[in-house]
Amino acid sequence: MTTAIPGFDYRRVTVADDVTLSVAVGGSGSPLVLLHGFPQTHLMWRHVAVDLAAEHTVICPDLRGYGASDKPAARDAGTYAKRTMAADIVTLARELGHPRFALAGHDRGALVAVRAGLDHPEAVSQLAAFDVLPTLDMWDVLHGAGAAVAFHLYLMAQPPGLPEQLISGSPDAFFGYFLDAWTRDQAAIPPTVRAEYLRASREAVPSIVADYRASAGIDVTHDEADRAAGRRLAMPVTVVQQDWGAALGYDAAALWRAWAPDLVHHTTSAGHFMAEEAPEEIAGVLRTLVTR
Repeated sequence: MTTAIPGFDYRRVTVADDVTLSVAVGGSGSPLVLLHGFPQTHLMWRHVAVDLAAEHTVICPDLRGYGASDKPAARDAGTYAKRTMAADIVTLARELGHPRFALAGHDRGALVAVRAGLDHPEAVSQLAAFDVLPTLDMWDVLHGAGAAVAFHLYLMAQPPGLPEQLISGSPDAFFGYFLDAWTRDQAAIPPTVRAEYLRASREAVPSIVADYRASAGIDVTHDEADRAAGRRLAMPVTVVQQDWGAALGYDAAALWRAWAPDLVHHTTSAGHFMAEEAPEEIAGVLRTLVTR
C-alpha cells in the first residue's frame, strides 16, 4: 500500500458471500467506525483516526466498491444499495468483536451510516454525518441552475453504459475535479494522498457509478418507505455541514431533524473534505458525540 494510517493494523474481513472489506484498525477502548466518502478511501480519516485511537478502537474500512475492498459487479439494484453497504459495516464490526458501536460517515459514507442507523438501531449507539443531506432531501433541494453543483449525481444516475464510458475516458480529470473544487485548503490533501485517491478511483469506476446510481433508485425507494412509516434515527445524531442551505435556499438542520429527533447540527468553515482540512474540529465533534 502506498500510504496507510500510521500505527494501524490492516486486515481483510469477509462480510458477505462475495465481498471482503479492507479495514484499518487501531487503538483501544469503545469502538468507533469511520466511513469515507467520494472520491476517497479510508485514508481520509488518517488524522482523525490517529487522534481518536488514544481513547477508542477506531475502525476505518474501505466501503464495498472502493479502495482495496472488493468490487462486485452490480448484478441488480441491491448490490450497491446503501442497505447492502450498511449491512456490510454491521457485519464487519461484529466480526471484529463489536456488536454495538458509534458510527460516523462522510459524504457517501454518511449515507451508508444513516441507513445503518435506520436498519440496525441495536448496533449503532451514536451516529455522525458529515456534509450530506439524507437521500430524499438531497434530491428535493436540487433544482434550477443551482443543481449544476451536483452534476455528477445526475451523470451517474443514468443507466449502465454511458456514465462508465465517459468517466473511464478521463478518470483522473473527473475525480481530480472534485478533489480540487471541494477543497478550500489544497495542502490538506498532499500529492501522495491525492495520487492514492486517483489511483483507487480510477480502478473502481463501475462500482463507484453503481453506488451513485443506487442513490437515484433503490435508495430513494428505501427512504420513502421509512418516511411513510415514520421511521427515524433513534440514537444521538451529530451533523456537520458546509452552509449549503444558505447557498441553495433550504434549512439543513430542519431537514435533518425530521430524521433525527436527538440532533446536534453544526456548520463549518472548512471545505467538503473537513476531516482532512479541520481534523481537530472533527475529532472534537466525535469525542462530544460519544458522550451523549
